[in-house]
Parts: sequence; structure tokens; C-alpha cells
Amino acid sequence: MKAWQVTAAGLPQDVMRLAEDVPEPVPADGQVLVRVRAAAVNFPDGLMCLGQYQVKPPLPFIPGVELCGELTSGERVIGNPVAPSGAFAEYALMDRRALFPAPEALDDAEAAALHIGYQTAWFALHRRAAVRAGETLLVHAAAGGVGSAAVQLGRAAGARVIAVVGGAQKAAVAKELGADAVIDRQAEDFVAAVRELTGGRGADVVFDPVGGDAYTGSTKCIAFEGRIVVVGFASGTIPTPPLGHALVKNYTLLGLHWGLYNTKDPAAVRACHEELSALAATGAVRPLVSERLPLAGAADAVQRVLTGKTTGRVVILP
Repeated sequence: MKAWQVTAAGLPQDVMRLAEDVPEPVPADGQVLVRVRAAAVNFPDGLMCLGQYQVKPPLPFIPGVELCGELTSGERVIGNPVAPSGAFAEYALMDRRALFPAPEALDDAEAAALHIGYQTAWFALHRRAAVRAGETLLVHAAAGGVGSAAVQLGRAAGARVIAVVGGAQKAAVAKELGADAVIDRQAEDFVAAVRELTGGRGADVVFDPVGGDAYTGSTKCIAFEGRIVVVGFASGTIPTPPLGHALVKNYTLLGLHWGLYNTKDPAAVRACHEELSALAATGAVRPLVSERLPLAGAADAVQRVLTGKTTGRVVILP
């Protein structure tokens, strides 16, 4: 089969190689073989190429952590492939216990992009921060893959969504997603803008997949009894917060490692999928697929997602 392989650690554009004679993977007990219909590109794909992700599959491995696949029965399913059998290939392996039916309301590319990003955003907003209708939600990197999911889910929960993005093009995307207010951090100070938009009160919930200055600024515009959910560090800088500040301002820091739920509480993951499927059926959520590319475009796509040069989700169609 055709498949991308990573044989050394480095930038995706340097270490991903497309081969045409990779052996088709053979399922072990509890696994199934799926034909890949669509594979969504994720930020962790780039980190795995660099060898900087918490999951480090042995070399060589096939990258791609999220897909929409087809079983031999013809049923469409979504989820994560079993490493080192990744999604950027014509076929992949999946765990029978971690298969989820693809929502009928979504096409292959949209369905492929529903799992990781929307599960992450849902668990962050509902399981960790317990967002409530009428609260103000601040979303960083709101035009990106997981940020765009948080915008839509925040709106679906009845929150007032303030989106922070970098650049005019991304601002237009965030507005299209339904954000109530959009702040271009390249053009204005997002801390001052959030204070002004909230009458000085600040944001009740902060969704932060960026870290660095985004996190530091968020602590300056968080509301009384606000919650900051730390989702990732796309900026490359992991904050070292002074906990005395959280004490004095009376806000909460919450970490989210969504992947842990797959082993610690898989029933919660399945319940979340059912909720997301229901929201997709009503049109309340729909993954923003900005690009649909052939298999040959995967390395360039992973490189661009890693460097923050894309909006929404980029999806590979093998």
C-alpha cells in the first residue's frame, strides 16, 4: 500500500517519506483493518515527527493520529489508529473497543476531523471547566483545529465567545465560526480588549491551547472564580505560573490531557461522541475543513499545521 513513513526525528518536511510498497498492516487480537477514507492533520502529528510528543512510536512509523475509515462491512467509523499504523496511508489498524460510528450528517473529511479536536474541546469546557450558559468564554487560537471546535461548542453551550486569533484572515474565520467577538492579537492587546468587552469583569472560562504569552495574558483578564483550562503549548513555551496569583485573584487552573480518558474513563469518551453526533445532526457543530488534499500532500500539510499557517482543519484523502 501507499503510506507515509517517518524514519528519523526532525521537521515533517524533512523526515516524512511517501512509499508505495509498504506492507499492509495485519490486525492483532482486538484490532480491525480499515480502509482510510480521510485523515485529519493534527498538531501532535508534527510533534511526533520531531520526537517531542508524549507518545513516541518506534521508528519507522506511519504518522497520522485521526481518521475516518471504512470497515469490510462498509460501515464508516472514526477514531485513532493503533501506532505504528498511522492514518496517512491507504489502510490502518484500529482498536475494536475504540471505534465510533461516523455521524451521518458529516462527510468523510468532516467526520475525520470530529474526534480529537471536538472531544478535547468538549471535555475542556464541560468536564473540566463546567461552562454555563451566559458565561464569557475566551478561546485562544480560535481559528485553529481545536480552537474552532471550542468556539462552536461554546456557542452550543450558550456561552458568549470571545475569540483570539493572529491575523486578519484568521479573524474572518473565527467570525464565520460564530464567535461573538474577535480579537486580532497582532493588531491589539487582547487583555485590554477582553476587559473592555466584559466591562472590566474578565472571562469566566479560558480555553488555552497556546501557553506562553496567551496564558500569562489570560491571568490578567480572568474573572472572579474564573477557570483557565490548559490544553496545550502550541507557542512552544510552557508557563511556570506563580500560584500566589491564582490565590489572590481567586481563579482555578485546570489541566486537560484528553488522551487519558481513553484508558481512565472510556465510557465518558463514548458518551461525549454521542453528544457530538447529536450536535452535528442539528448543525450546531460542523468541523471547518479548510483544505482537502491527496495523500501526496500530507508532509506539507503537517509542516504547515505545526507552524500555525493553516485555519480550521486540513484533511488528507488517500
